[in-house]
Amino acid sequence: MSKPGTAAVLSFFIPGVGQIYNGAFLRGIFWLILTPGLWLGTAGWFGWICHLVAAYTAYSYAMKRETIVTEV
Repeated sequence: MSKPGTAAVLSFFIPGVGQIYNGAFLRGIFWLILTPGLWLGTAGWFGWICHLVAAYTAYSYAMKRETIVTEV
């Protein structure tokens, strides 16, 4: 079972790793490709936003999975 906090921290430092930790491999690859592209393409303007969004989505996905597991 993945922990939401761990997923968020992993994805904050390396966007996409938190999603892979959660088992969402395609989402992880998406963030691994998108974030560096935005850092380079916008000279850093949107790269930091992408880092925060990746961390939030990893956290929320882990929370949803945790809620489903505890309800069952």
